[in-house]
Amino acid sequence: MADLFSLKNRIALVTGASRGLGRDMAVTLAGAGATVLCAGRAAKDLDTTVKTITRKKGKAAAVILDVTDEDSVQRQVRALVRKYRRIDILVNNAGVIHRDNIVDTATPDYRKVIETDLIGPFALSREVGRHMLERQYGRIVNISSIMAVLGRGSVAGYVSAKHGMTGLTKNLAAEFGPHVTANAIAPGYIRTELNVPLQQDKKFCAMLEQRTAAHRWGTPADLRGALLLLASDAGAYITGHTLVVDGGMTTILA
Repeated sequence: MADLFSLKNRIALVTGASRGLGRDMAVTLAGAGATVLCAGRAAKDLDTTVKTITRKKGKAAAVILDVTDEDSVQRQVRALVRKYRRIDILVNNAGVIHRDNIVDTATPDYRKVIETDLIGPFALSREVGRHMLERQYGRIVNISSIMAVLGRGSVAGYVSAKHGMTGLTKNLAAEFGPHVTANAIAPGYIRTELNVPLQQDKKFCAMLEQRTAAHRWGTPADLRGALLLLASDAGAYITGHTLVVDGGMTTILA
């Protein structure tokens, strides 16, 4: 069974790998045997991710990439394919969030979230997907959110982008099959640097514990199994699916 989940000799590109979930996902893929190309805009933070992997005897390299810069995306994908010969796994994790009520949200702020969280994954999946289709092998894993199935006040751009990612994932699966799979992971509330204010809000934490069957916040480790399933040959017959990993938050009424 271990061979099914092995990523030995695979090349994985992970966006937003400079911190939080992206860093943990990069480390997870490397631990399963992949050479991980850690992409992001902050060179110093990417170097920390790479060092974390290499200290554990894994293989990794930093890639400076802004997913909202289409020219950069195209250039980097071409350069990476030339250097590494292939990209087997793409994890679209980079994302931002803007918190404000709709009536107080400026269009540029809304557009920035859509550009980063939806159009960026589209452009990167298109460029990497062309290569995967030529090789007749690939695994695309989009990192979504429970905001792909729920709504929440003050984060309209994020909710819109994540709902859009569900549709994008389905279309990637429809167009890229049979040899390339495309799926998404929709995490619930995971303890990361992005939501420290929520973690410090006692009222919110009490609500979260009541609303989840697991009665707790998630951690990056809770997503590792889902990631390895969808990135490996173990998930070869799963495509177009959004796998919710939320401790039961979206499935119970509390």
